[in-house]
Amino acid sequence: MRNTRPISWIKVARRDFEEFPEEVRDNMLSALTIAAEGSKSDKAKPFKGVDSGVFEIAFRHRGDAFRVIYAVKIGADIWVIHAFQKKSKAGIKTPHMEIDIIRERLKRLKEALQ
Repeated sequence: MRNTRPISWIKVARRDFEEFPEEVRDNMLSALTIAAEGSKSDKAKPFKGVDSGVFEIAFRHRGDAFRVIYAVKIGADIWVIHAFQKKSKAGIKTPHMEIDIIRERLKRLKEALQ
């Protein structure tokens, strides 16, 4: 049996995630399960601009881009801190508004778990 870490969600991230198309949710849950088992999915990459240990799962579906941001170095759990449909007009770059949300949620989560 594998030593799987629990996957925990910030409530608003879970609510946003539930609105994704079913195929997107299934693929992202598979990638999160791989992270919980101690590996990294080929769909996940480090998320730059915030703390180390924060990853982004990116999935394209019918011309839309969906993202889930999760942290592996906060407590014992894998923490999903943000889920959003990317609507950037600046190419592949993540919009500043989304990065600000991620930074704020990371800060609050760390404070809450201390």
